[in-house]
Amino acid sequence: MKLATIDLIVVCVYAIGIFGLAQWVSRDKRGHQKDSTDYFLASKALPWWAIGASLIAANISAEQIVGMSGSGYAIGLAIASYEWMAALTLLIVGKFFLPIFLRNEIYTMPQFLEQRYGPSIRTLMAIFWLILYVFVNLTSIIWLGSIAVNQVAGVDQDVALVALGAFALLYQLYGGLKAVALTDIVQVTLLVLGGLLVSGLTLSKIGGDAGILGGFQILTARAPDHFDMILTPENPFYKDLPGLSVLIGGMWIANLSYWGFNQYIIQRALAAKNLSEAQKGVVFAAFLKLLMPVIIVLPGIAALMLAPDLAKPDQAYPTMMRLLPSGILGLVFAALIAAIIASTASKINSIATIFTLDLYAKFRRQPSAEDQASARSEKQLVFVGRCAAAVSIVIATIVARPLLGKSDQAFQFIQEFTGFFTPGITVIFLLGLFWKKASEAGAIAAAVASVALSYLLKTWWPDLPFLDRMGVVFLAALALAVIASLARPARAERNLITTEGVSFVTSSSFNIASVGVIAILVALYATWW
Repeated sequence: MKLATIDLIVVCVYAIGIFGLAQWVSRDKRGHQKDSTDYFLASKALPWWAIGASLIAANISAEQIVGMSGSGYAIGLAIASYEWMAALTLLIVGKFFLPIFLRNEIYTMPQFLEQRYGPSIRTLMAIFWLILYVFVNLTSIIWLGSIAVNQVAGVDQDVALVALGAFALLYQLYGGLKAVALTDIVQVTLLVLGGLLVSGLTLSKIGGDAGILGGFQILTARAPDHFDMILTPENPFYKDLPGLSVLIGGMWIANLSYWGFNQYIIQRALAAKNLSEAQKGVVFAAFLKLLMPVIIVLPGIAALMLAPDLAKPDQAYPTMMRLLPSGILGLVFAALIAAIIASTASKINSIATIFTLDLYAKFRRQPSAEDQASARSEKQLVFVGRCAAAVSIVIATIVARPLLGKSDQAFQFIQEFTGFFTPGITVIFLLGLFWKKASEAGAIAAAVASVALSYLLKTWWPDLPFLDRMGVVFLAALALAVIASLARPARAERNLITTEGVSFVTSSSFNIASVGVIAILVALYATWW
């Protein structure tokens, strides 16, 4: 199916408009040249609405829209637990993690590790995150995005792959995080409106004269198994979402790692004006996460009735987009492109941040104190960051097809692959934040144990659901980290992270909003249990 002329006009207007807006919001004041704080942390001046919108824009991309919609087609509403449990996780991050990070002026997660444990763990995890972001996260976004562009617009997939990567790179290359974060409110608005249009029109098509609500009732009646939030062991997809583990088991480990200790997510909150703005932004993002399954999962379930014979589940969302009339299709297609570009640009910027500040700045020839504070040194860091950004997207574009070309459910592939590492990461940060006796030996033990035990369990116990596997590995890595820390304790002066002046007391508005999020979650799970 080809886009009509009106659709192409809508997409072109979006592309030109968002590119121009990104350059405008990141322009320099007269006489000021971008330094590393401007480029990597948006001058530490982000307001709450930019933080909340940018958290969602960084998270929701092709891997969620196309991949999770595909999982909705295959599994059903149960996949929405990734979104709804993330809302609760964001509240925990805002209340307990951000006060410590912002009090210690943390700008990257590897930097926190060095200040808490020592230099070795910083280098190790910086290299790990670079590999993960380039070869898993960045690659999956542009690959799934190219599938959508190919199926909806008829553009050759390889052409789409290159075009998406190049546009995302150029979009943020000059302005850095500020260009990304301050335009994400537009991207998220377009994403929400476009997603609601897809859901509404597909349900209307199912309902006919009965409309959207009638279509939803028909869908739930004809596909009741796709509206079970907690899967039983008899369900063929129990291995992907093993019952109560989505509420009290391994999904917590995945969510805490992703939302609390993941550079390209937490970087927005680290760039806040202050703690209050960061916490407001996190709550805003939590409410948006509650809405995401309506936008992402529901069209995939609707495809069961409207396109029951798809070759691959990941074709569900692009196929539903084909049902839209001209003009509306262009708007929704622009929304999908907006999500892909925003998330890709976010990951590119975080890759550049980690490479530049955690590796390049650490291992380059040490300049004098005067040079280190000079504009020349800052200009060099920004230049290196831009080069790292360009190299990362080139690599991701080249390896996308070999890595993901044969995957039926890319979203599940991403979750399972990252599940090898997330238990160890979660242990390292939780102990680093809340247990003073945790040492570098314990942190390294947790990291190594996470990968080794995950591989062994996957080999020896292949039927164990990966969320349950993460739970088992987390407990084992935690035990090993505690033992190693007690056996090889760190010197007291090694811990440079201070909790002096840190308060976990939150504002009444944060508390009221948190109660609202929890109440909605209870109602949702009580309805679809």
